[in-house]
Amino acid sequence: MQGELERHRPRLWGLCYGITGSAADAEDLVQETFVRALERPPADTSRDLSPWLVTVAANLSRDALRRRKRAAYVGPWLPDPVEDLPDIGEAADEGLEARYATIERLGYAFLVALEVLTPNQRAVLVLRDVFDLSTEETAAALGLSIANVKVTLHRARGALSPHEATARDRAPVDVATLAVQRFMMGLVTGDVDAVLAALEGDVTATSDGGGEFHAALRVVRGADAVARLHAGLHKRRFGDGALARLAMRPIGGLVALVATLPPGTPREATRTVLLFDVARDGRIRAIATVLATRKLRRVRFEA
Repeated sequence: MQGELERHRPRLWGLCYGITGSAADAEDLVQETFVRALERPPADTSRDLSPWLVTVAANLSRDALRRRKRAAYVGPWLPDPVEDLPDIGEAADEGLEARYATIERLGYAFLVALEVLTPNQRAVLVLRDVFDLSTEETAAALGLSIANVKVTLHRARGALSPHEATARDRAPVDVATLAVQRFMMGLVTGDVDAVLAALEGDVTATSDGGGEFHAALRVVRGADAVARLHAGLHKRRFGDGALARLAMRPIGGLVALVATLPPGTPREATRTVLLFDVARDGRIRAIATVLATRKLRRVRFEA
C-alpha cells in the first residue's frame, strides 16, 4: 500500500501547502495522512483512495492552520518560499504546462493573499479553485453543507479580489528582474535616488524572522521608509566590505534574491530570501524577506 500512497504525495503536499502556507507543516501533514491510511484505512480499499486521502489531508491542514492562527507569533508571518513545486494534478506526467499551472495556482503572492481568509474560507477556496474539486466534493471533504460551501467560496473570492487585480498587473520575469537589479545596484552604490526610483510610492516591506532572527516587527510602508530600511540593513552587513553570495531566480512566480550573508551576531541571519512583487510599470510594490531557518528548507543555497 505504501507504493500506492506515494503516488499521491505530490498532490497531497500541494494541498497541505496551499492551506497552511508552510512547506515544513505540509511534509508533516502528508506523513500523518499516510500513517492514518496505514493504521486506519477506509473500509473499502478497493476503491480509489484519492478522495479519502484528500479529505484527511484537508482537515488536518485546516486544523493546523487554526492552531497557527491562535498561536502567538513574533512579527509578521510569511509563507515558506518553495523552489520546484510538485505538479498537483492527478497525473504524474502532465509535463511543463502542468508545472507552470502549479506555480500560478500556488504562487507566493497568492499564498500571501490567502492570509486574509479564515481557515474554512481558505480550505474551501484551495479545494475549489486550486484543486478543481466540485462543490459537492468539497462539502464532503470538509464536512460542510453544499450551501455553506457556496457562501464560503463567494466570500473568499470577494476577499481576494484585490489580489486578482494585482496579479493581472504583475510584471513579467524579465521586467521584474531588471527592477530588482536597479534596486540592488542603488543599495550597493549608495544611490538613494536610484533605490527610490525602483520603488512604488506605496511599496511595502514585510520581514519574517520567526522570533529567531532580527526582523522588522511590523510591515514597513512607503518608498522612503522601505528605502531607509534596506539601505540601513545593507550598510550594517556590508559596510566593512564583507562579501555575500547572491543568486537571483524565480521562486513561486516572483523574482527572488537568495542570499548567503557574512556572519554577524547570533541574532543576524546568514541565509535569507527576498521575494519581489513588481508591477507592470517596472517598479517594486512589495518585498517579502524570509529569514526563519525552518521556512527556508525548500530553497537551494550555494555553499
